[in-house]
Formats: sequence, structure tokens, C-alpha cells
Amino acid sequence: MANWNAWNPFSHRESHSSGSILTYKLLTLISWLLSVVVSVYYVVNEPKDGHTIRRRIWDQNNLYRTAFTMNPILGDVYWVVLFIMQFGYITHLFSRVPETVNWAASVGSHFILNNLFHFAFVMLFVRSHFIWAEIILVLNFFNLSVLYFRHNTSPRFIHAPVASGPLAWTFVAIYWNGAFMVYHPHNLVARIFGNIFIWSILAYGMFFIVTFKDYTMGFWLSILAAAIGVAQFERQVIALQWIFAFIIMALLFISTVTIAVPAWTGRDHFWRRSAPPADAERAPLLNE
Repeated sequence: MANWNAWNPFSHRESHSSGSILTYKLLTLISWLLSVVVSVYYVVNEPKDGHTIRRRIWDQNNLYRTAFTMNPILGDVYWVVLFIMQFGYITHLFSRVPETVNWAASVGSHFILNNLFHFAFVMLFVRSHFIWAEIILVLNFFNLSVLYFRHNTSPRFIHAPVASGPLAWTFVAIYWNGAFMVYHPHNLVARIFGNIFIWSILAYGMFFIVTFKDYTMGFWLSILAAAIGVAQFERQVIALQWIFAFIIMALLFISTVTIAVPAWTGRDHFWRRSAPPADAERAPLLNE
């Protein structure tokens, strides 16, 4: 077991060797660039290979008008902000502060795997392989969930771009891509299920806000709820889905601000747990 832990890249470590830090620097940067390049390319271009139905990312989104269709502008804003924040995370691997480097390296394996999963998802999604894309999303959801619960005390500069941001997207994308799998223009059952399942976004976000006081998850999910709401309103003014989406966005945003503002101003005593950790740096979502 000791040997397995030594070789297992996902095992918890208090410190990392210079060799492993170098490996994380290279693989993290390369996998992140791969994720960014394929995302940007397929927003602008459609695939040129294969014999399946091939479309750009938002062309797929706009053609298959499902209960979880998103607004492309808000979707792009989400990913631009996330990619920029992830680059900021990567720079911390090159920090001269050992503690910062150790924090960054501790989540490196999960982040690299997330980038590879995202690459695979985009490649499958634009080629209309929605079933395989859904499998990739579920696998990444498991990867990111393990990351979140094992490292939920990571500093915010790591937690938001590496854990909560990708996890929020993956959770919503499971519904987004899943709706494409069962899409039919006159499928009333799918619309009804969409009206029901959209509330899971609120339940999921409130779980993290209440349990971990994680306002970053609330912010990410509120943006995605807004993206769904705007797209649904543009599609059909008289409908429940956009109303539900905006209600969810508002509730998540209000709950998030209720947690975030006291934390930013240092007046979060009301929201702190009864027995906060001794090391404030290990509970950034509570005390920063």
C-alpha cells in the first residue's frame, strides 16, 4: 500500500519533490493549453474529419433547442473567465513560496485529468457523439467531485478555477449534453423533465453554499442558470423554463452574496462554523 501511495498521482501528500513539481508544471501547462485551444478552435470552426454530423460548439447548442440550451455569449464569458483564472492557478506552480507551490501541486493530477476529459468531451460533442460525450462528463464529474471533497480547504486562487468552476460546469453540462441525447422537437416528456431537473441546479448549489459556505460555487452556477434562462426566453417567451432558470439564478446569487460579502469584509462570524480550523489559510472559503 505504501508503494502504491508513492506512485499514485492522486494520493494525498504533504509535500512534493522537485521532480514531481517539474512534472506538474509541464503536464498542467500542456493539458491546459490543449483544453483552451480545442475549445477556442471549435467555437470558431467546425470539424473537417469523419462522416458524422459535425458542427461548432454553439451551433450544436442553437440547433438542438432543448430545455437546457444556453446563451452562447454568457457561455463564452463563463469559459473566458474560467480559463483566465486557471492560468492564474498555473502561475502559482512557479511561485517561490513553497507552501503555495505545494497547494497548487496537490490538486494538479485532478486538474490535468479534468483538462484531458474536457478535450475529449469537446471532440466528441462537436461530432455529435452525445452518448460518449455524456460518459466523459460523468467520469469527469466523479474526478472533480473527489477533488472538491478532498481539497475543499484549498486557497480560493486554487479552489475557484480548479474545483468549483469546472465542477459547476460539468454538473450543468451533464443535463445540457444529456438533453441532446434524447432530443426530439415535439418531446413533451423531455420538456417536463427539463422543468423538474433544472431545480437540481439550485439544490446542488445550495448544498455547497450551506455546507461549505462556498460562494464561488454559487457564483458559477448562477451564471450558468442565467445562460439557460436567457436562451429559454429567446426561444419561447411564454414558457416555464426561463422563469425557473431566473428564479434559480436569483436565489443562488442572493445566497452567494449573503455569504461572500461578510467573508470579503471580514465580518463572517455569523457564517463560521462553531469550531473553525486553527490554520486560517486552510479554510479560505470561511475566513478570507
